[in-house]
Amino acid sequence: MEAGARTRRLTAVRREEARVTALELFFDLVFVLAVTQCTTLMANDATWQGLFRGLLVLAVLWWPWSGYAWLTSVVDPEEGAVRIAMFAAMAAFLVSALAVPNAFGDDALAFALAYGFVRLAHIWLFVIASSDAPGLRRSVTGLAASTGIGVGLLLAASAVDGWQQGALWVLALVIDVGAPLLFWAEGWQLMPAHFAERFGLIVIIALGESIVAIGVGSHEVVDLGVVAASILGVGIAAALWWLYFDVVSWLGVRRLVNAKRGREQNELARDAYGVLHYLIVAGIVLGAFGLKKTLEHVGDALDSVPAAALAGGIAVYLLGHVAFRWRMVHRLSRQRLLAAAAALALYPVAVEVPALLTLVLVLALLCLLIAYEVTRFAETRERVRHELAHGHDDAAVAKAARMAE
Repeated sequence: MEAGARTRRLTAVRREEARVTALELFFDLVFVLAVTQCTTLMANDATWQGLFRGLLVLAVLWWPWSGYAWLTSVVDPEEGAVRIAMFAAMAAFLVSALAVPNAFGDDALAFALAYGFVRLAHIWLFVIASSDAPGLRRSVTGLAASTGIGVGLLLAASAVDGWQQGALWVLALVIDVGAPLLFWAEGWQLMPAHFAERFGLIVIIALGESIVAIGVGSHEVVDLGVVAASILGVGIAAALWWLYFDVVSWLGVRRLVNAKRGREQNELARDAYGVLHYLIVAGIVLGAFGLKKTLEHVGDALDSVPAAALAGGIAVYLLGHVAFRWRMVHRLSRQRLLAAAAALALYPVAVEVPALLTLVLVLALLCLLIAYEVTRFAETRERVRHELAHGHDDAAVAKAARMAE
């Protein structure tokens, strides 16, 4: 009788919203290491190729993490059988993360095998959860096919090197991500508030990684330059936090909750969170790499690649916000688009002036953007935050949309 109850609970799709559980946060901590390792890969190979590889590995790892966010919107991660499978997936994710710095070298096979296990556990849990949901089962079957092809290509990539290896990685990512963008949207199910919360928390985790980069990049001797750069680095991370969590994250939750269940809600979640949030996280990771290199030589100008990572990372982060708002409410945030262009314009400056001055300019740009938005939308911003907090969905979303103009 007890075993039957456990089976029914495991196979039943969640019907009620739930907060992110302690196990989900525990699982996300492994992703912290993966993010940190992507920064390490870039730092160890501070070339354009290293930059590309770091972003490629991050994209490959981002997709399964996003998949587990979908999974835990369907099944209870605290359920006994699910809990064990989550622990096993965490172990495999950890091995993948450890292999990241040499994922294109000696650890290519280890990365592919561990990554394959992470994806296998994900599909297996979804198959169990979808036993009583035919639409979900069709979507899971399609995902299993694209996942199998993607993992197979990564295994093949471990046997080659050079441009062939890079091409197989890109192809694996395109197939793995592209297929769900074209098919099977109707069958997925999710708890929208829980789903949005997971992605908000992972943004915090990525921002925390940028703080870690400050510590890793600092010298053994903490002189005045290092202190100044550290303070500026924390200021930049705080500004990035403000830009996301002041209104944007609230808008995302309410818009997703209000979307019509089924295809509309699933596609909105897939596009705005599963895809576009990669830009936000990638921007933070690039910025963390730039910060790490800045702390190494605060008095010297940045080399071309770290300078591009710092300026480009801020630009990518802001463009991710622009794309997210457009997908959510079909409004263009002109001020953030202009700020992204201004961040890119800092690149030729960053390769000429001391790295410390580059941090000053980046922080000044972000603070000007925040000051403009807080001043320009002061009254509306307060009403939106109040109404979102008290659940007045329709009015809040409409006003938040106007803020995105």
